[in-house]
Amino acid sequence: MAEVSIKGTSRTEFGKGASRRARVAGQVPAVVYGHGEKPLHITLPARELGVALKESNVLLNIDIDGKIELTLPKSIVRHPLKQILEHVDLVLVRRGEKVTVAVPVHTEGKHDPDGILEHQHNTIEIEAEATSIPKFLVVDIEGMASGTSRYASDVVLPAGITLVSPASTIIVHLSERSTVVEEVPVVAPVADAAAAPAADAEKKDA
Repeated sequence: MAEVSIKGTSRTEFGKGASRRARVAGQVPAVVYGHGEKPLHITLPARELGVALKESNVLLNIDIDGKIELTLPKSIVRHPLKQILEHVDLVLVRRGEKVTVAVPVHTEGKHDPDGILEHQHNTIEIEAEATSIPKFLVVDIEGMASGTSRYASDVVLPAGITLVSPASTIIVHLSERSTVVEEVPVVAPVADAAAAPAADAEKKDA
């Protein structure tokens, strides 16, 4: 579980105009909330925050006016086209506290080569200690046969971690390849049109 320390600055201006000015200055507006505390409106350096958020479920140690707050990203808003960070919601967490988060699931092993592996869900929700959230989880697909699936219940969970997603959630499904045989229509030979009158004439002469 990665932890990153980052410096935050308290915000006193709000609204679209203030948020736009903050982003122009290389800052990202953010809100820190949770544990019954009054929400904190801050800005964070866009470059440092962007690097930190490349890590799934990264813990951010934010220095706000000399007070360190341990937080977990809850909601990340990016520009739909430019993918620039526009806003981040952060939830306060405590060491030893359990939280519910979505964690990526990776596959391991080789499946039946005649099948096509379809990823139905790339993440599952688990409950884990805030400081012990795994970067990813693994589901074994070794020897997986066509037409079968692997479920959330098949994902290997480290000690101390509880599955929150329904156990029946399909993670991957190995579909069967369709074998379409192209049928070439057989066309019956057509008699020579010119031969037909000749045959009729022979019958009359006979």
